[in-house]
Amino acid sequence: MAYAVTNSKGQEYFLHGKMVTLRGGRKQQIYYFAREEKADALDALPDGYIVTENKRTGLPMLKKG
Repeated sequence: MAYAVTNSKGQEYFLHGKMVTLRGGRKQQIYYFAREEKADALDALPDGYIVTENKRTGLPMLKKG
């Protein structure tokens, strides 16, 4: 079961993560929220992160905390 967050508008978002390659060739882990659960969904929050919400759009975001 993927980690899910319900925002202030009542919409449910699922946490996802994947490795991307930056222009310089360096690899970096990214995290994002999506309305649908996909194959790269995560089961828990990464260590050291908290969930915040964009006040204007209601989109959840991860913040180091």
